[in-house]
Amino acid sequence: MIGIGTIVNFFAVIFGSTIGVIIHSKLPERIIKTTFQGIGLFTLFIGVQMALKTSNLLILVFSIILGSITGELLKIEEKVEKLSEFLKKKVKSKNDKFTEGFISSFLLFCMGSMSILGCIQEGLGGSPDLLLAKSALDGFSSIALASSMGIGVLFSAIPLLIYQGGLTIFASYLKHILSPQVTNELTAVGGLLLLGLGIDLLEIKKIKILNMLPALIYSVIFAYIFLK
Repeated sequence: MIGIGTIVNFFAVIFGSTIGVIIHSKLPERIIKTTFQGIGLFTLFIGVQMALKTSNLLILVFSIILGSITGELLKIEEKVEKLSEFLKKKVKSKNDKFTEGFISSFLLFCMGSMSILGCIQEGLGGSPDLLLAKSALDGFSSIALASSMGIGVLFSAIPLLIYQGGLTIFASYLKHILSPQVTNELTAVGGLLLLGLGIDLLEIKKIKILNMLPALIYSVIFAYIFLK
């Protein structure tokens, strides 16, 4: 069952994004651009903090490599972009950054340590406090993101609900696997993905982060096998 923390998070993103979309048309381009760059720098900082939680670099490296290969074979990014374009047509949006906002926001909201740890905590029967705190942060973040990238940010609430809800259910069924060591490796891989997202947001280099998402699954498998 999807936890209360994820449901609150879902509505917080919708509410914040709505405010951001309203503000969007009233802000000068230079302010939007600077805000966007600030979000990119913040993403890099969070990514570094999370990635440093690994206790085994080989798990981190092989998770990313195998995850990237799997994602490329599955063409995850291509499929998500098609979904985004479908939603864009449905809402008749003319925003050039719809897909970018949709994908970037989802990754930023869902790859953070609070998302991973909060879902696991609630899935293991704990309180939703961490996800409720994250909801407040995501609400404010979605205002900034939507003011920069438009309505695509609002629609990122849909995959957020699916991802966090799925992770909570996953944790509830795999209590014996998700030890602190396994959780740390999962968090570290999420941090590395956020680093890639930060580089992408700052327009330094386009990185196919979505195709690397299977790395999260590999990190759990490797950590469970090698860090008992």
